Amino acid sequence: MDFVERTVDLARRNVEEGGRPFATVIVKDGEILAESPNKVAQTNDPTAHAEILAIREACVKLGTEHLTGTTVYVLAHPCPMCLGALYYCSPDEVVFLTTRDAYEPHFVDDRKYFELDTFYEEFGKNWDERRLPMRHEPRADAVEVYRLWQRRNGGERRVAGAPTAA
Repeated sequence: MDFVERTVDLARRNVEEGGRPFATVIVKDGEILAESPNKVAQTNDPTAHAEILAIREACVKLGTEHLTGTTVYVLAHPCPMCLGALYYCSPDEVVFLTTRDAYEPHFVDDRKYFELDTFYEEFGKNWDERRLPMRHEPRADAVEVYRLWQRRNGGERRVAGAPTAA
């Protein structure tokens, strides 16, 4: 099967049905493990991006939060939310089929706080320098939740089985 063509077809069908022009196909061992178009317009859920939905489905099928051993095909370079999710689930490879520069004459998402051309710069700022208003209210009992987690996991700080850089 041509996974690139499957990704394009899934996005095209989504547009024809009133959705947005994005899709994701996740492949493991030469077979489609999960796939999804973007369903933000259909669900009014701003997190219902194709990558997020496909990652959720794939992880449920595999019974793990880790997508090692997979290749993820996406129609366009992932947005920051999806890129974060992809880093978090650790696939072997992400293949994107177009860039924002290529599709920008035809589709743009420049909502408040989220202009893609400046978002990565914004994301790299300290929390108190970002355009999105944020407030830090330090609470010792918030840290205690993490101490509880560590105690319940035999003193370990890391999630068991998570792929690491080392």
